[in-house]
Amino acid sequence: MSVKDRECKSLLDRFIEWREKHIPQNQFILMLSFVVGVFSSLAAYVLKHFIEFIQHMLTSGFDSDSFNWLYLIYPVIGIFITGLFIRKVVRDDIGHGVTKVLYSISRRQGKIKRHNMWSSLIASGITIGFGGSVGAESPIVFTGSAIGSNLGSLFKLDQKVMLLLIGCGAAGAVSGIFKAPIAGLVFTIEVLMLDLTMSSLLPLLISSVTAVTLSYLLSGTDVMFNFQLDDAFSVSRVPYVMLLGILCGIVSLYFTHVTTTIEGLFKKLKNPYAKLAIGGSVLSVLIFLLPPLYGEGYEMINHLINGSSADVILNNSFFYGHTNLLFLYMLLIILFKAFASTATNCAGGCGGIFAPSLFLGCVSGYLFAGLCNYFGVGETLPDKNFALFGMAALMSGVFHAPLTGIFLIAELTGGYDLFLPLMIVSVCSYLTVRVFDKNNIYAIRLAQRGELITHHKDQAVLTILKVEDVIEKNFMKVSPDMNLGAMTAVVAKTKRNIFPVVNTANRLVGILYLDDIRHIMFRQELYHRFSVATLMREVPVRLSIEEPMEAVMRKFEDTGAWNLPVESVEGEYIGFISKSAIFTAYRKTLLDFTSD
Repeated sequence: MSVKDRECKSLLDRFIEWREKHIPQNQFILMLSFVVGVFSSLAAYVLKHFIEFIQHMLTSGFDSDSFNWLYLIYPVIGIFITGLFIRKVVRDDIGHGVTKVLYSISRRQGKIKRHNMWSSLIASGITIGFGGSVGAESPIVFTGSAIGSNLGSLFKLDQKVMLLLIGCGAAGAVSGIFKAPIAGLVFTIEVLMLDLTMSSLLPLLISSVTAVTLSYLLSGTDVMFNFQLDDAFSVSRVPYVMLLGILCGIVSLYFTHVTTTIEGLFKKLKNPYAKLAIGGSVLSVLIFLLPPLYGEGYEMINHLINGSSADVILNNSFFYGHTNLLFLYMLLIILFKAFASTATNCAGGCGGIFAPSLFLGCVSGYLFAGLCNYFGVGETLPDKNFALFGMAALMSGVFHAPLTGIFLIAELTGGYDLFLPLMIVSVCSYLTVRVFDKNNIYAIRLAQRGELITHHKDQAVLTILKVEDVIEKNFMKVSPDMNLGAMTAVVAKTKRNIFPVVNTANRLVGILYLDDIRHIMFRQELYHRFSVATLMREVPVRLSIEEPMEAVMRKFEDTGAWNLPVESVEGEYIGFISKSAIFTAYRKTLLDFTSD
């Protein structure tokens, strides 16, 4: 450490000591929540304009009335650059940002790496700017959460405060990029499952309001999507809204399961260039055929909710001029959006599914109203209003977050006059999805690895506990060819009554219990007659260091054992776990988990 670094550290330590004496922690948390809101909003502003700059530079000269061959090239170039940046500069996995934030919060860790304060911004900006069919919101949530985490770490705050600051960063990021303070707050509670208490509500509000205020100062007070309500909602349309909610719930299930299935297929590929070749090819072809899949798709959303003509919607595609094929065009977009988004991330790009969900919902709602009107089903439905409803429905279904869907769409468009149908469509979509899936798209990834934390305290505590946290290693290892005399000497050196029997490769071949040799250990005439191999027992069951605690508890119940051995992933002996150690850790974790 250089002299300058030591001076800075000493100055920070003095400030921390001064702060602890003069500023109560509650007040300091409020100050930090304000700072987190400022930096989260700035990060959102930088990312948004970085994406717009790249997209304008690449596509400003495209012809609107014909296809463009460059759509086949740009996405692959963007993903290639992003992949190099992640592998050579960041050297860490920065994908699935919200999933990582959810994992950090749910496990009560509160630590996010420093590079996440900037790495996701650069990677997602390049990916989306070059046409990656993903959104910037997940990376910006990851960035804001990393800002909160590292501020808490800088000032040596405890774990609970760091978790709160992570939530503040996420709330500030969503609020700043969407100019939606209520949605930012609700997203943190619904999706990230941050426990809401009176002590956490005010910091979250401060971060959200601060982020939105700064966003207003930097880019004006206009909402993200300009929506004009031309046809007020009537009660007679409630059945159509409910039906749209159910259909959007089905589309949400389709999007979620196609995404997770394709991710599973790509995980089998180990070569990053093979992933780039396959994913990049799929993405480029889809964008070439269906240009609205390029980037976030917000231009398409603006066209649909503002009643643009069919020719405008069909710009840059093979379908241009064939307005009679508009519904087919939109159906193809719905079917292939999940493929485009997943191919982007799996090929090496970086982005989230906020924007894809909004885009997909908007197209679904518009198509639903258009088909109803075309076939004369009941009264005429305003397609721009239903495009809005579809956005809320898909958000609610994909993220299992109806409140986020309701408030986000209302704040994004200023469509507060449509609050009732937004509520109806969101609830119907959410209930439809819940029949089939218990977890949202972020939580599914954790659930598949047995790392998902829920609000059920007992199961949550077991999920938080790790094998490595309760493992005991102070057992004396013995060799299978050791005789009884040498074994007696080992017994005299320890207070343990269990002895792991391992071979020269440190592989566990058996277990020797003190009770099994107690009746002969003092008979010296038997010392050379018996060996450990003849006295040891078989291992009842083996635990892996990576095994979830819930599975560990099941093995204890099935075997009736009080102690079980633990092995590494490679199969080498590590130590033992006892029921008493688990119970002690469980009580401590439960106390920490439930305290404010």
